[in-house]
This record gives sequence, C-alpha cells and structure tokens, in this order.
Amino acid sequence: MDTRFIGCGTALVTPFTAEGKLDETTFRRLVKRQIDRGITFLVPCGTTGESPTLSHDEKLRVVKITVEESAGRVPVVAGAGGYDTAEVIGMVQEFTALGADAILSVTPYYNKPSQAGLIAHYHAVAAATKLPIILYSVMPRTNVNIEVPTVLELAQIPNIIGVKEASGNIGQIASLIHRAPRDFLVLSGDDAITLPLVALGGHGVISVASNEIPGEMTQLARSAYEGDWTTARELHNRYLPLMEINFCEPNPQPVKTAMELMGLLEAHVRLPLIPVAAANRQRIEAVLEACGVEG
Repeated sequence: MDTRFIGCGTALVTPFTAEGKLDETTFRRLVKRQIDRGITFLVPCGTTGESPTLSHDEKLRVVKITVEESAGRVPVVAGAGGYDTAEVIGMVQEFTALGADAILSVTPYYNKPSQAGLIAHYHAVAAATKLPIILYSVMPRTNVNIEVPTVLELAQIPNIIGVKEASGNIGQIASLIHRAPRDFLVLSGDDAITLPLVALGGHGVISVASNEIPGEMTQLARSAYEGDWTTARELHNRYLPLMEINFCEPNPQPVKTAMELMGLLEAHVRLPLIPVAAANRQRIEAVLEACGVEG
C-alpha cells in the first residue's frame, strides 16, 4: 500500500482576482497554510478547484505552484480527468513532467461510457504514466458510476492504487472495501462519511472542509484510521455542520465564502458559478462561529 495517501488530502480551491485571473500569491499562501497545519497530501485541479473553467495553461500553473510550494514535504496529487482519453493522457504526461507525485482521475462525464469503456479508458491512462493513479467515482456530478467489479478489475493494474469514492452509496463503498485487495486505497470523496468509511476499513478522505480546517480534518482521518474512535467522533460531530454547509450551494461557492469570512481569500468564482446568496452567506458565517473556526 502507498501509505503516503493514508489520511487527509485537500481538494484545493483555486483563488481568483476580482478580474477573474489566477491569484498566484494567495494560492501560494493557501498551499503553505495547508502544509504548516499538517495536511497529508494536496490535490490541485480537482472540481473544488474549478478545473472545468481553468485553461490548459492555468492547470499547468496551478500544479507547478503546488509542487514548488510543497517542495517534497507532502505529495501532490494532480487532478487530470475528462471525457477525451487522449486529452487526459496528454495532461497526465505534462503533470508528470512538472513533478506531480500521483494523479487523481475523474471518470469521463457527459459521454457516459459503459463499464467496459471505463476499463479501456483507465487502462490507456495508466499505460501512459508511471505515476500512481487514484480513480475518482462521483456519480452525482458525472452520471457515471465505477461499479465495484470494475474497480476490482482496474485494481489489478499496478499503478492504479486506489479510488476516491464519492458515489454517496455506502453499501457500494462497504462492498468495495470488503472485496478490494488489502493494498488498495479507498478514500472518501465526501467529508461527512469519512468516519464511517474508515470504520469500514477505508483509508481517509480527499476533503473540501480541509480547505478551512486542514489540521482538524487530518486529525479526524488519522484518529479514525488508528482506532481512536473517541477523538474521531468528537471531531466529526463538532465539524459536521461545516461539512454540510459547504454544500448549501454548488461547490466551491460555499467553501470560498467561508474562506473569505476567515480572511484567507476573496470569494471569486467563475461562471457558470456565482456568489452565494446573502442568506446562505449568513448561514455560513453562523456555522463558522458555532464551530469555532478561525483563519
């Protein structure tokens, strides 16, 4: 098992200026904050990072900055997925050249491949790199589920080392953990089910909430993995309202709003995302206060 990815990885937000440009200064500061607070690994260019609206060059820049700021202190898992296998392979190869440590690859979306198509897609991506690959199954966003038998077949490919499971189907997750090879990582793609997933035998989370509370989410994941259920439950119960409010509107609108309230960035998003409604901004502020979250 690749133990570098046991714990909590942050699906990093991508900060923008008021003019809509990549805010590199703020992004460097956010990456440094993550590392200083003990995050296990970093995930730039995921959906929380608004990757569908990032240009090709911006994706390269985001990964390059993450690699530079991490300086080998924590692994960088670059997000490279999409509905065009050839384009995904090209991005994976460029991220490899930039020094990424692993790849997170979401299922093709919109064209909705079959399970056999998924297998062919991931075989091609895995053959194009020596980097470890973590599959990303998030049916609520892509309308494509990686079914358990498909994951088990893909797990036989040496550099496919795990899956970020965000299907929302706890039965599927339980079945996968029960049947997967012992060295295959199963990571939660949903903060709120980190604790039950690890209790079932999973290995951690790729988190949205850790943008706000990296140290606490890392402690939650590690405490659960090490069997310290008292600490894990306390952290889960304390921060569950934050995990939930982060999805009161489409991600990452709420988490960026929370981070703005914490003084970490300006909450600019790119269309078709828009700023959160005033009422939800008030709700987010109330949750931050109730949970004792500060910058």
